[in-house]
Amino acid sequence: MQHSDCFQLGYIAKLHGYKGEVSLFLDVTNPEDYRTLDAFFIDINGQLTPFFVKSFTLKNKGFAAVKLEGVDTENDAKIILRKSCYLPLSILPELDDMHFYDHEIIGFKLNDTRYGAVGTIVQVIDNNVNPLIQVMSGEKEILIPFIDGLVQKVDRKAKTLHVTSPEGLIEMYMGE
Repeated sequence: MQHSDCFQLGYIAKLHGYKGEVSLFLDVTNPEDYRTLDAFFIDINGQLTPFFVKSFTLKNKGFAAVKLEGVDTENDAKIILRKSCYLPLSILPELDDMHFYDHEIIGFKLNDTRYGAVGTIVQVIDNNVNPLIQVMSGEKEILIPFIDGLVQKVDRKAKTLHVTSPEGLIEMYMGE
């Protein structure tokens, strides 16, 4: 399995007890969707290594207590500490042209209905209070709040996200 065939599920945040159990931070929109997870990949020195889940208990704030097969001691768990975890892209259901997965629009062009071509999407900053889409236009960084009604269309073939940003926002960043 290659990184390009996967999306990042989260990372091993810390040890959880002394018998190899770890705390997995699920960096996803809805951690509840992964409650029945039976396996995932951990990036160990650039190699995606499969691990099978013995137990998975969802906690709060996106964390889960996870027991993995073959990780039976505190020393075993320390090897995977702070490592990124991945799942195959193939498990994600296809979305319509109004919705997207955060990872899939990285590199897309952003087109605003008022302003026109804005720049290239470099990141979706997923903070709970105010999620943002980070766009680079040359050397200028533009942060667009991910609000209701923002997305007009996701054009996967043209790799373009069409939005209607708050009036004057793009112009403010561009100094116009």
